[in-house]
Amino acid sequence: MNTTRSGRPALARPDGTPLRVLVVDDDEDLAEVLSGALRYEGWQVRTAGDGASAVAAARELLPDAVVLDVMLPDTDGFAVLRGLHAVKPDVCVLFLTARDAVEDRIAGITAGGDDYVTKPFSLEEVVARLRGLLRRAGMARQLEEGPRLTIGDLVMDEDAREVTRAGELIELSPTEFELLRFLMRNPRRVLSKAQILDRVWSYDFGGRAHVVELYISYLRKKVDAGREPMIHTVRGAGYVLKPVTP
Repeated sequence: MNTTRSGRPALARPDGTPLRVLVVDDDEDLAEVLSGALRYEGWQVRTAGDGASAVAAARELLPDAVVLDVMLPDTDGFAVLRGLHAVKPDVCVLFLTARDAVEDRIAGITAGGDDYVTKPFSLEEVVARLRGLLRRAGMARQLEEGPRLTIGDLVMDEDAREVTRAGELIELSPTEFELLRFLMRNPRRVLSKAQILDRVWSYDFGGRAHVVELYISYLRKKVDAGREPMIHTVRGAGYVLKPVTP
């Protein structure tokens, strides 16, 4: 079993690379302590002290999660959240607030935040909340699971080349397997037909869009048949695989 230095099972992105987290707080000491705790998990961490630098850092890092202080020197966290979602719509956001008022919590969740913690907080609580958010969003997996991709109840064993959904085995052709693997390695990310052709078929885009459409339809019949759909079409943009919302 792969574990962090804290003894917890190690988490990584679905493709096995380190999770990316952006910490936004104008208290430099707090940001550094929090960043250290997250690096202890084996994650890639960046910090920002205000809203403008937070959005700029997000464009470079493309974080999987953001720890975001509600009160910042140049703006509030809710405005920053809108900028973050413009950069990466599926980013998980954990708000930090010094106020425990119900209206603050409601404002954060309504604005699109996923969770919040109230200052003063324990580092263990922040880490635990982030781990939970990332796993529920299908953006992280335990490294102890070996070469497996897991998005909701959809599981791919890359070595055995087996796919199951809700424990039921799904038979896929080699091309269907590669297409699904590309989708599962990029959960919640819209992939264009050109990107899919390049990665799965190694084609340059040019009149072959029907190939992607055809194989997406094959996958839907096998992965989504009789279940809540996970493969979605984004009109004019491409396709995205997302875990089913409970």
